[in-house]
Amino acid sequence: MVRVFVSGCYDIVHAGHVQFFREARALGDHLTVCFASAEVLWFHKQRKSSLPDEHKRALIAGLKRVDEVVVGQGLEEGIDFREHFLRLRPDILAVTEDDKWADLKRALCAEVGAKYVVMAKTPPEFPPISTTEIVRWIRAPQVAPLRVDFAGGWLDVPRFARAGGFIVNAAISPTVSLREWPYFQNAGLGGSGAWALINGKDGVGSELDLGVGWQDPAVISETGLCVWRSGPRPDLEVKTDGALLRGRLALYWTGTQHSTPGVVNQTRDYDAIERAGRTARDAVWANDFGGLADAVRQSYAVQRAEAMDPLAGDPAAAGNAVLAACRPVAWKYCGGGFGGYAVYLFNAQADRDAACALPGFRPVEPYVSG
Repeated sequence: MVRVFVSGCYDIVHAGHVQFFREARALGDHLTVCFASAEVLWFHKQRKSSLPDEHKRALIAGLKRVDEVVVGQGLEEGIDFREHFLRLRPDILAVTEDDKWADLKRALCAEVGAKYVVMAKTPPEFPPISTTEIVRWIRAPQVAPLRVDFAGGWLDVPRFARAGGFIVNAAISPTVSLREWPYFQNAGLGGSGAWALINGKDGVGSELDLGVGWQDPAVISETGLCVWRSGPRPDLEVKTDGALLRGRLALYWTGTQHSTPGVVNQTRDYDAIERAGRTARDAVWANDFGGLADAVRQSYAVQRAEAMDPLAGDPAAAGNAVLAACRPVAWKYCGGGFGGYAVYLFNAQADRDAACALPGFRPVEPYVSG
């Protein structure tokens, strides 16, 4: 009888593990699976086990292709199964192509005359998933806010980061979920960051992979009205509950979608963006709504200089008489602009609510969790 041995954490058993066990079992006549004990998991990964060891043993033992289960207790990294391996003296130690402990395992095989077999990667029967991804999915919230940015946008893109620069933004409600999305998409509100969060993904990594910045998933995860330091990764300077914005925020739908990655390389005035970000940052620290509105106006001036169309309320835009009666004090395109949503600020809720009776406008509120 040819005995095959495999080892791993197997902390949350999924379809990829079952496929590996089946393919390893096909190398011989008997399969022993060793999983890392709760003590080993904590010692090497500082992670609690998903199940007590005896429960995990019973679960793996119940799989069709598994003949025997042992628990790795050794604290030698990479080969916590040494004691069992020397006792059982299997014929084959099967590993995957990405095995990080090849030298140690080959030496262990040599002690008992076992064959070290690297299993070729076969097409997965299901989309691959890791234990980390499963944990993120379990912990993912059911709903997430979107966000509006007030100033400093683009300084969250790592290659445009500036020491001493700031990005100021706020999470907003109504929230979104996998079943309900009460906003237009591709609209400058950080929808991809919210989608990643509620799907248990690494939102910051996803945005950086797109070549854009991290501000969307950062504030969507953090919530509140936030000031971030410019840099390669999120660095929160201060967070408030956004109370100075309540009853004063509205969104305006411009009627067209936009693409932030499509405009990330546009020529723009980063000095003016940095100044607006600092103005907004100082306003948050001072709880100064007027200062924040000033920063939004500065940001809009940069957007207009990039040849974005004038927004309602701008003297350069047509048909402003009705909106003028609602007295908006500041506005700017959200996200990369050139379409999508624009955020509007009002001194009083009555003015905001009057604007939201007009086509294209809707009220939103700052959102803070917990």
